[in-house]
Amino acid sequence: VPRNYDPALHPFEVPREYTRALNATKLERVFAKPFLSSLDGHRDGVNCIAKHPKSLSTVLSGACDGEVKIWNLTKRQCIRTIQAHEGFVRGMCARFCGTSFFTVGDDKTVKQWKMESPEHGEEEEPIHTILGKTVYTGIDHHWKEAVFATCGHQVDIWDEQRTSPMCSLTWGFDSISSVKFNPIEVIFLLYIRNHCASDRNIVLYDMRKSTPLKKVILNMRTNTLCWNPMEAFVFTAANEDYNLYTFDMRFLESPVMVHMDHVSAVLDVDYSPTGKEFVSASFDKSVRIFPVDKGHSREVYHTKRMQHVITVKWTSDSKYILCGSDEMNIRLWKANASEKLGVLAPREKAAMNYNQKLKEKFQYHPRIRRIAQHRHLPKSIFCQIKEQRIMREARRRKELNRRKHSKPGSMPFVSERKKHIVAVVK
Repeated sequence: VPRNYDPALHPFEVPREYTRALNATKLERVFAKPFLSSLDGHRDGVNCIAKHPKSLSTVLSGACDGEVKIWNLTKRQCIRTIQAHEGFVRGMCARFCGTSFFTVGDDKTVKQWKMESPEHGEEEEPIHTILGKTVYTGIDHHWKEAVFATCGHQVDIWDEQRTSPMCSLTWGFDSISSVKFNPIEVIFLLYIRNHCASDRNIVLYDMRKSTPLKKVILNMRTNTLCWNPMEAFVFTAANEDYNLYTFDMRFLESPVMVHMDHVSAVLDVDYSPTGKEFVSASFDKSVRIFPVDKGHSREVYHTKRMQHVITVKWTSDSKYILCGSDEMNIRLWKANASEKLGVLAPREKAAMNYNQKLKEKFQYHPRIRRIAQHRHLPKSIFCQIKEQRIMREARRRKELNRRKHSKPGSMPFVSERKKHIVAVVK
């Protein structure tokens, strides 16, 4: 028997490491307590959340009763409340420098507010108010310039100094639900915005030319989308058909990846600052975290009280997730469920790194993989997943039988990625 007599190599090294990896995986699941706190104070469902571009601890939220609150996450309390609109606050965004923020609502107005609280005795008044002709459903600010875009019956591009839009964009449909500026467009010298229309379109516009570039038509309506902050040509769309689609804007014929795990319409999506993962909020009362290159989620968050999750945001330090839901609460979660918060001793840090490497080494071992992937789900979601699995299997069986009894070549194989695309218009 060939043997290596090096004293540093132990004959039972692999079995020992396997046992350690198994224990590390079990402990990870034991310490997985992602829920941190709940921010109470709104008197109606939370409809939108916006991040402060410069401050990690400041978050803005808008509710269905027109109220906007500014929160301090360190103290976990509301520091300011504004009655901004009559009716829903449909969209919010902060200016790139962090000195002010914009809100749009059902009262057909766009308002700009100071980020700082007013002085003692001073009234809470907006800096600017723009009265529009139609209801605005979304707003987004340019990442580098004093320009913002609103959407409703059409997409309007506004200069902050003017009360009328610089240009209005449309492409033959009635209402647009979401609008997003590309984050790194200055590098491309190309101003590209994406919006989702109610006739199931995702449209790319070049703002310099005021003309559309491409349009993708999907089987069902897209609720919102988010650009990848690290890869400027990649975006993910949250769809009504329970899936999320990651597209490369250069090749819109088929999505790069279809992310399937939700059991109801996906209402919001937001990328982590690293660009490697994104978080999605769904009507099925759960929040899921997906790796960009995987079709299934690595984590699912839910509580007994949480209702339909309408909006979700990943904080700029990549450590926390905020979600706003129907029952008036904003919840703060850890992005890494079992991560220890606070200062780590050097020995703790070394042990954590060692355990992480062991888990990566044995991640495909059946027993370790089963423990690492297991998640408890609410009964409603568990039953719906089971039902959808049966339906998917039935569709597959039907297709196989049709192909078996059809003329060879008359039923081509269609990949899962291409099934959901109706057409691409240029």
